[in-house]
Amino acid sequence: MNEEQRLANQQVNQPKKEDKPEKDYSKYFEKVFTAPSLKDAKKRGKEDVKYHKDFSIDEQFAGMGKDRTFYIRTYGCQMNEHDTEVMAGIFMQLGYTPTEIIEEADVVLLNTCAIRENAENKVFGELGFLLKYKRKNPEMLIGVCGCMSQEESVVNKILRSYPHVDMVFGTHNIHRLPNILKEAYMSKEMVVEVWSKEGDVIENLPKKRLGSIKAWVNIMYGCDKFCTYCIVPYTRGKERSRRPEEIIAEVRELAAAGYQEIMLLGQNVNAYGKDFEDIEYRLGDLMDALRKIDIPRIRFTTSHPRDFDDHLIEVLSKRGNLVEHIHLPVQSGSNDILKIMARKYTREHFLTLVEKIKAAIPEVTLTTDIIVGYPNETEEQFEETLSLYREVGFEAAFTYIYSPREGTPAAKMVDNVPEEVKKERLQRLNEVVGEYSRKALERLNGEVVEVLVEGTSKRRDDVLAGYTRKNRLVNFKGPAEVIGQLVKVKIIETTSYSLTGEFLEVVKNEKVEA
Repeated sequence: MNEEQRLANQQVNQPKKEDKPEKDYSKYFEKVFTAPSLKDAKKRGKEDVKYHKDFSIDEQFAGMGKDRTFYIRTYGCQMNEHDTEVMAGIFMQLGYTPTEIIEEADVVLLNTCAIRENAENKVFGELGFLLKYKRKNPEMLIGVCGCMSQEESVVNKILRSYPHVDMVFGTHNIHRLPNILKEAYMSKEMVVEVWSKEGDVIENLPKKRLGSIKAWVNIMYGCDKFCTYCIVPYTRGKERSRRPEEIIAEVRELAAAGYQEIMLLGQNVNAYGKDFEDIEYRLGDLMDALRKIDIPRIRFTTSHPRDFDDHLIEVLSKRGNLVEHIHLPVQSGSNDILKIMARKYTREHFLTLVEKIKAAIPEVTLTTDIIVGYPNETEEQFEETLSLYREVGFEAAFTYIYSPREGTPAAKMVDNVPEEVKKERLQRLNEVVGEYSRKALERLNGEVVEVLVEGTSKRRDDVLAGYTRKNRLVNFKGPAEVIGQLVKVKIIETTSYSLTGEFLEVVKNEKVEA
């Protein structure tokens, strides 16, 4: 059994002491926590989100991390990975040293994901597992942060069942990490600081990048879409966009540092700029500006079909460093299911959008997300999803069985699709996904593709691995010195999900044309 399986299967709750009355946790919530509420969240008004450009570590925290180490385990999406980079940057400015050995860490943080129940189960399993390290080293600080921390039920469970946790903080107050650490060192009780209202936009946060080849750049925070199955609008708050000049400056710095690929991040990147009141500036405008920066590749995720406008398509069609891969989550091919999901588009609208994209970018690769077994989903509605997949011709997909999330409208719906039916539908969908992926990759046999080499293969140290502009994995044998570079590879073998190639040469460094 591997590590992830161990954690997924491990549910450890600490027994309560029978000689003590149930503790009243309400004081935590009265001061720092408001339960996620669809009604309250939809009341989002025009409250000003302050923009801070001058983040710095206060002198009172100088030397806090001297002779101390930290370890962060990250769950979930690329936004969480990017938040980990920020927290690692703060730790290192405080003088902490990173460690890969969890039992040797002075501070252990679990940066959590709330999007599916299985992700939460893994975290609770890990918290139980960490107790043995806490017993060996009572001075170790254990913290929970990220999206799970924004859920009242989760924090309540931690307070009740995991008293060895020292601190809990959310997604809106990462910049407060030095203050939270200081309080945790001084306090005898669990430190809980979770802001239910989204925080301000903080610039100049330190970052410890996880690599030197590809970089994440956050362009906005939050989501206002309120799909009925999704907890993100509650855990990440309302949409707030970074100013374009700050994003452009960050990408220029990364280009100067030698990064080869940038991934622009947002819960709904297509909504970028909708909250600006002083300028008309959307994602298409930002991509047009970034297109002129000398960096080989620029991507973005995650898109919502409702906000994918014609100007963005026009800009993407200019190509250059804007790659021919678009991830466009559809979730279902049934209008009835899309309606109860509150996706606010129809099957017909989605297919029209796809037609526009393919007309402007004929070589585009489209990938998607799909949920099966949504409450009330019939066999006919599921078949509509299969037919839409075939009609679009997606080349890959992330597929999921519906998982109710407490606090969302869908969680109140009757989950009336039997589990065995959900699993059977997922299997049938994955067969179609595999078929279309295999066909797409087979068309590349004998072709020469451009690969950004990221390192060695996960399975073999003597094989290199990297991705094409269309995000296809390629394995090939070649010299180790090409890691971090763009190379030409001839495809000699294909499978359903990857490519094997023959190294040809390093791609010449040509300036990106404006």
